[in-house]
Amino acid sequence: MKKMIYIYVVLALMMCVSNGFAQNTTNSNSNQNTTNSSGDTKTSNKKNSDSKFMMMAATSDMNEIGLSQQALSKSTNEEVKKLAQMMIDDHTKSSEELKPIAASKGVVLPAEMDSKHKSAMEKMTSMSGMEFDTAYVKMMVKDHEKAVALYQKETDGGKDAEAKTFAAKTLPVVQMHLDMSRKLMSSMSGGKQTDNNKMSGM
Repeated sequence: MKKMIYIYVVLALMMCVSNGFAQNTTNSNSNQNTTNSSGDTKTSNKKNSDSKFMMMAATSDMNEIGLSQQALSKSTNEEVKKLAQMMIDDHTKSSEELKPIAASKGVVLPAEMDSKHKSAMEKMTSMSGMEFDTAYVKMMVKDHEKAVALYQKETDGGKDAEAKTFAAKTLPVVQMHLDMSRKLMSSMSGGKQTDNNKMSGM
């Protein structure tokens, strides 16, 4: 009888130890999965940040190209037309440079203007002369203020090496666009336009 009781006690102890080990193993696996999940989330967020930059940069290119093509067609001011041509050339170049970088990372870039700029371009269709020129240059100033901030953020904190290098390389060009647009806007604010359609102060 004592022997049977002893066996039962030993079996009970073994079951307790076994259950405790299984629980510890489960908790360990759960903690490991949580850690891995957290790491994956951080990696995903870093990747999404760079992907978002590339998509926003591509949209910016499409917006400036579209608006500048309209300006090249409608404006009779030589300085506005020169600014528009520069925008088309530089944003087309940056767009072509960004495409293979994005493609290598599986990022699908926008291929058209956003709805806000499409609407603005539609409104500008009925404008002409100084009214159109002013609206266009104001858009260039506003858009490039945002673009400079976008490219600066990626340059400073981007995680993807190629996207960050692209941002650092393109930032000076975007800054130049902003400076030139501001200068032209300042010139136009005086409301002075010569007979040969050139803005003063340029």
